[in-house]
Amino acid sequence: MLTRDEMPACPVATTVQLIGSKWKLLILRNLRMRPWRFNELRKDLEGISQKVLTDSLRAMESDGIVTRTVYPEVPPRVEYSLTPLGESMSPILDAMEQWGIAYKKQLEEQ
Repeated sequence: MLTRDEMPACPVATTVQLIGSKWKLLILRNLRMRPWRFNELRKDLEGISQKVLTDSLRAMESDGIVTRTVYPEVPPRVEYSLTPLGESMSPILDAMEQWGIAYKKQLEEQ
């Protein structure tokens, strides 16, 4: 997790730094539904590489947005889910969804 001094002064820039990549936003979108296993995410996020998914999940875990739970089973089962901080980003994703719907509707009307 970054310290306060390492964060940009602008709050929008802070948010972009935490979730601004295409893949992080799509990971958040999925994790809002339920906990996901790594391979489930990789299959659902068409085009993401294993390295990018791993790096994104690790960064989001480090930033306190995602939690990684390892179950003591054979073979080990690992699930990723949102922390309360991650869940608090739902209004951002809701607003993006509504904007995307409105934009697509506008294109259809043209």
